[in-house]
Amino acid sequence: MKLLRVGPVGQERPVVMDDAGNLRDIGEPDIDGAFLASGGVARVREALERDELPVVVGEGLRVGPPIARPGKIVCIGLNYSDHAAESGADVPAEPVVFMKAANTMVGPYDEVLVPRGSVKTDWEVELAIVIGRRARYLDSREEALDAVAGYAVSNDVSEREFQLERGGQWDKGKSCETFNPLGPWLVTADEITDPQSLALRLWVNGELRQNGDTKNMIFDVAEIVRYLSQFMVLEPGDVINTGTPAGVAMGMPGQPYLRAGDVMELEIEGLGRQRQTVGQA
Repeated sequence: MKLLRVGPVGQERPVVMDDAGNLRDIGEPDIDGAFLASGGVARVREALERDELPVVVGEGLRVGPPIARPGKIVCIGLNYSDHAAESGADVPAEPVVFMKAANTMVGPYDEVLVPRGSVKTDWEVELAIVIGRRARYLDSREEALDAVAGYAVSNDVSEREFQLERGGQWDKGKSCETFNPLGPWLVTADEITDPQSLALRLWVNGELRQNGDTKNMIFDVAEIVRYLSQFMVLEPGDVINTGTPAGVAMGMPGQPYLRAGDVMELEIEGLGRQRQTVGQA
């Protein structure tokens, strides 16, 4: 299933897309951790199969992030060997883990703002994992995949000077407002046969910048979830950004970082497409 939330910022309503592409109102509660943990996906599937959900007129409606504000956004850095190489970094022996503020999450077509004082705002198309049940000290890959509710397209927007040249850890280059467009949909895990066989692409102003595949992850989805559960409790609704392939501005000749007026378009096979116009904070 494809779950999404439509409407103005702060007033999004949860819907599901049926096989014909119609949006169906799923009512309360919102698509959040409690919904995922309490069997909400199964209830919506059953109601959809019984044709009990009313059609929503979606034309002209803003598409928000597919889940309500997560408890945390956990990110994996340098998880594609080609991106590590373009960054001048060694391939990590263990996942590189950092956090991103939960309030960076915006809709897939919302404006992305270059922060004040920024000259190195960058793009990163990533596969996002959404956690569906509480996970701690998982013992196996099978347990890890069982904790996944679904997947979405994520743009892990980054400010490289703030991240790498201003001291401290990476978080302040990752947590600026609007720095995590998510969506358009949360695609439930049962629809993604193999999360390690998904093409990822990103364009800036119509020029292809990133063209990768999740098969090239250094640490795959199952290992990321299992590994993280050894260090933190993953809660339903938490988001995990799993890393980006090569093609970011930081690794390109001339480093063509984002400026107001630029347009980013990105997609992941089976998970939909995003489009953001860049503005100035």
